[in-house]
Amino acid sequence: MRQHPHILTAMRREFYDWRLWAGRGVVLAFAALAGLTVVLFTWMTELAVEYFFQIESQAWWLPMIWTPACTAAIVWITRSFVPGAAGSGIPQVMATLTTDVTPATRGMFVSMKLTAAKMVLTAWGLLAGLSLGREGPSVQIAAGVMHNARRWLPDKSQVSEHGLLLAGGAAGIAAAFNTPLGGIMFAIEELSRRPEQRSSGLLMSAIVLGGLMAVSVYGNSTYFGVIRIENLSMDLLLPGLLVAVASGVLGGLFARLLAISLAGRSNDRFTRFRARAPVMFAAGCGLAIALIGATSQGSTYGSGHHHVREILEGQGDASPFFVLLKFVATWLTTWAGVPGGLFAPALAIGGALGNDIAQLTSYVNAPTLIALGMAGFLAAVTQAPLTSFIIVMEMVTGHALVLSLMTSALIASGISRLISVPLYTSLTELQLGRLPPLPPTAEPAEAASDADESDDDETGDDSDTAKKRSPEGLQARSAGLDR
Repeated sequence: MRQHPHILTAMRREFYDWRLWAGRGVVLAFAALAGLTVVLFTWMTELAVEYFFQIESQAWWLPMIWTPACTAAIVWITRSFVPGAAGSGIPQVMATLTTDVTPATRGMFVSMKLTAAKMVLTAWGLLAGLSLGREGPSVQIAAGVMHNARRWLPDKSQVSEHGLLLAGGAAGIAAAFNTPLGGIMFAIEELSRRPEQRSSGLLMSAIVLGGLMAVSVYGNSTYFGVIRIENLSMDLLLPGLLVAVASGVLGGLFARLLAISLAGRSNDRFTRFRARAPVMFAAGCGLAIALIGATSQGSTYGSGHHHVREILEGQGDASPFFVLLKFVATWLTTWAGVPGGLFAPALAIGGALGNDIAQLTSYVNAPTLIALGMAGFLAAVTQAPLTSFIIVMEMVTGHALVLSLMTSALIASGISRLISVPLYTSLTELQLGRLPPLPPTAEPAEAASDADESDDDETGDDSDTAKKRSPEGLQARSAGLDR
């Protein structure tokens, strides 16, 4: 049985070293800075969406020119100058938390340069009317700010670079959704790979502080509005189960489609064209997204949260084709290679799916099924059911729907696992494939002369390291990244 600590000795150990408290102050200061950076990024994206709809209101055909041109320019800049800013941003942070990324290569995935580029290019994508979210980019943005704290930590600090990246990424989610609890769960469920026992309390405090920065600016309002639940009864059982299953199937197919498309290993005409002329391919995707937007009367442009707010308030046009059109628009946006996230579009698709099933089954309380669809589809795409459940739970008034939300997220995530590999795990493998090959450890002549002396040494650590960077090695490592 462990003995209780001696109080005076424990206090002396806690307060004797000023560097311990200086390190804590630096971590919390950078956590607040990371949260404020995400707040600034949020303001940029909201302004960009507002300006796009002003452009679209001038003439319905303007996006046919504006969106393809912007998409091509964004992809060209990203590929030419900041390839690490492409895509969601979550796989980049997950890649930095693996042992394959060294301090020398960490800047390929997380840095202040990538943070600035991610903010500008993601906002530009929303200004172009692309179907993307800001939540995944917020993870990489906040992680880049938080990682910079390592320069200011005193010697012998107990906070590792791994811990800073973990706290920064989770603080990004907490600030993006105004949900500190969601940020903590995201760190545990999606990012964490090993325990930070000595500084876990400090890192949790940093995540909460990052989220509180958004709360202090925007208040307790949520991105998708407030979901009011009334008249819950056993009548929810069948429609709720139908929403969970449909979300799991559709979300699993969406994740599988993205994983296959972004891997670029298919031999179809479009994949070959994307590899040969990525900027022209991006322009084609932008044109298709503009056509989809015109067909949907503008509802598929942007993240989709405006559409969900409208159907929650009973003001929007509940088109049965929104789910399909938003699904395709989000896929094309991601496939084009622009910086942008999936969380908000996934929530919009899930909410619309729940609304469609409410109309199909004549269920009187549509917001309930909208909430279940949002949690279920996001859980199916990310295969992170607890994070998805908590994010949606923060939008719901009261606690009557807590168990139903959790059940929907778990069922949908379980079905998705039967259809697709974890999306962010597969995208992390693609990010690790960008690492440069390891330099040889010996000159060819030396290796040849040593071959006769020790066969075993040549087939030991060096061969193992070489295999880690091979395609087969990257694929084998997915077992370690998979939850």
